[in-house]
Amino acid sequence: MSRGNIVTGLDIGTHSIKALVAQRKGKDWEILSYAEVPSFGLRKGAVVSVEETSKNVQMIISGIEKDCNRRVGSVSVNIGGSHLYVTPSDGIISVSRADQVISREDIDRVLQATKAINISKNDEVLEVIPREYIIDDQKGIKNPEGLTGVRLEAKVLLLCYFQSSFTNLTQAVLNSRLQIKDVVPSVLAAAKAVLTPQQKELGVALIDIGANTTSLAVFEEGDLLHMAVFPIGSANITNDIAIGLKTEIAIAESVKKQHGTCIFNKSEKDKKDQSRKKIEVFDKSSALNFTKKDLVDIIEPRVSEILDLVQKELKRINKQGLLPAGVVLTGGGAKLPKIKEFTKETLKLACEIGMPKGIIGLQDDPALSTVVGLALEGVDFDPEEGILGGAGKLGSMFKKIFRAFKP
Repeated sequence: MSRGNIVTGLDIGTHSIKALVAQRKGKDWEILSYAEVPSFGLRKGAVVSVEETSKNVQMIISGIEKDCNRRVGSVSVNIGGSHLYVTPSDGIISVSRADQVISREDIDRVLQATKAINISKNDEVLEVIPREYIIDDQKGIKNPEGLTGVRLEAKVLLLCYFQSSFTNLTQAVLNSRLQIKDVVPSVLAAAKAVLTPQQKELGVALIDIGANTTSLAVFEEGDLLHMAVFPIGSANITNDIAIGLKTEIAIAESVKKQHGTCIFNKSEKDKKDQSRKKIEVFDKSSALNFTKKDLVDIIEPRVSEILDLVQKELKRINKQGLLPAGVVLTGGGAKLPKIKEFTKETLKLACEIGMPKGIIGLQDDPALSTVVGLALEGVDFDPEEGILGGAGKLGSMFKKIFRAFKP
């Protein structure tokens, strides 16, 4: 079977590593194998131990290879962590040709000019994402090639990342005897699996709540408008429960999954009595007693903190309460009961839980959004070019960067 009929996504997260292999069946893609193992060697979404991460990647790849009886040679992998960020920039050049027709070379030059900004010496510009081109003060141009003008300006988003963290990630994967097809920010991979073209066109915010980070991506007119990563996630809620109830992390996680909620159920006949009703959880040595109100008092402030960070970013780009397609929640943290209602109330926007689409045979689980999106990146992969062939301007992301890391 040809390489183009099999794709693999590798989601390296702080809490777990997920791998998904999908196979083409006619016009559709269906799951061939999926595995998940605990993750070690990461902190806040960034690789801090290449050796530990590589060991876990080898473990999960070995498992799915045995399961689907196929060798996995290359993967699309995610990059995360709060060191990943975007910053706006612009550049301007004079059109080079005498007939004033804008060439591909002119476009490359103006995009290169946008990189001439001051960023931390430890950071690197990983990708230039065009937002708009301006020709002689004519705005709103998406593709200037072939048009005529004297002056060409580009307004872009520069995608930046802490250089050593990127090196650690790629090295951990390459040490696992894998090739890297593409490296994609986690939230953009999730967006590929969750969001529809209509949502991106109208204006939408995707909030991906992971274990130790929460990522935000805002789209408008089909393009990425803004992206941010916050060093806080669903594991912080678990830690708060462990501290508040004076119990172990494993028990706190179980309590969160079984009884956790952001708000009280307004349909209850006697909300006051229900909120004070004792819940008893048994471990090996003792019983843990708490009320629903106890849990809400612990969980609600942390969820509010996450959404306050999101709101600040939306305000920063003048999109607070102004996204027609609303908010889409995904990631493992989106499974917290009542988080959709709480988000809608807090951000004053329509809200839904985003489930991954595009691969047949998967369960509806927002925690799978990133790994599914990574596999779908491989659908557009051109083996001859070594880049994503049909994914548009984000499809070529990191092409120049990871080419240097290929063995």
